[in-house]
Amino acid sequence: MTIKPTSNSRGDVWPADARLLLLLTALWSLVGLLVLASASWWSAQQELGDSLYYVKRQTLWMLMGWCLLLITVRLPLRQWLRLSAVGMLAGLALLVLTIFFGVTINGASRWLVIGPVQMQPSELIKPMVVLQAAVLFSNWHRHRMVQKVFRTGMFVVVLALILEQPNLSTATLLGLLLWLMAFTAGLPMPRLMGIAGLGLGAGFTSLMVNAYQFQRIRTFLNPWSDPTGSGYQLIQSILAIGSGGMSGAGFGLSTQKLHHLPFHTTDFIFAVYAEELGFVGCLLLLCFLLVFTFLGLRVAYTSSDRTSRLVASGATILLVGQAILNMAVATGVVPATGLPFPLFSYGGSAVLTCLTTAGLLIRTNLERTEKS
Repeated sequence: MTIKPTSNSRGDVWPADARLLLLLTALWSLVGLLVLASASWWSAQQELGDSLYYVKRQTLWMLMGWCLLLITVRLPLRQWLRLSAVGMLAGLALLVLTIFFGVTINGASRWLVIGPVQMQPSELIKPMVVLQAAVLFSNWHRHRMVQKVFRTGMFVVVLALILEQPNLSTATLLGLLLWLMAFTAGLPMPRLMGIAGLGLGAGFTSLMVNAYQFQRIRTFLNPWSDPTGSGYQLIQSILAIGSGGMSGAGFGLSTQKLHHLPFHTTDFIFAVYAEELGFVGCLLLLCFLLVFTFLGLRVAYTSSDRTSRLVASGATILLVGQAILNMAVATGVVPATGLPFPLFSYGGSAVLTCLTTAGLLIRTNLERTEKS
């Protein structure tokens, strides 16, 4: 199928990288729905009387997300960069509202309920962070000091509000994203190391203040010290992954999701995937993420200007980095966090964020073609 960029007066077809990224994103979305269907059917039937409950709702979010992706691809990147300042302020307002009026689930107030819609502002603000970071870091040496302080201060406030929920995992992901984008932009290393030190200090303070986060560290170091309590989730995840063997139990045949594995449709959905598709399936997933990373970084490398390069880098880091962190949690490589697996885990806010971010990556590649 030939797809033409709307703003290219010459009518050229999309470049190969953009078409491949669109295809990979569509494949990611489709596989994600299948994985969620397998992970959720039993619990949905037992708890809600409808084995397709989660899949039907996720499909609606996917359709909305793809509409956002197509809108993102159609509009020039410079327009998104301008709108991102307003989006950032709106995201900050929603984060503030979450602190006071958020719905508390499992000890964290991360969700706002507006009418029939439940949203997670810490997810929705992620693309705005990528765009605003690209604006700041691409012209760092040209900005006046007051601009640097104001924009950097916005990022600090965002991270602080997310930590207040508390949501250390998302704050850590966004902190790493900002640091890597600043590194890509070529900011001085002494300054970057100082920022890294401040970030580690903030994370350590959060661990000391929030007992459950400190308990996660202890559980990570020795989950068998409390196998029926704090270590239960990680142990069940490792058992699920290990029981998958080389080729897996087969699609839909996971046993851990039936009674044992908590959060098997969200944070630990990768464990279900690994149990059903085994080492071969996990290897294919890693290869898929590697190809997506290669294409994303190639888009960044071939971008026509520094801002576009940072947008492409940030979008790739956000999508693939979150997937890798989720897998690392499920396998016990890093302490447990509340990060979903992009386009696999159930949740509307995360789906909208991932597909919008993918749209920004594709749009960046189209910008280079239209300017050449």
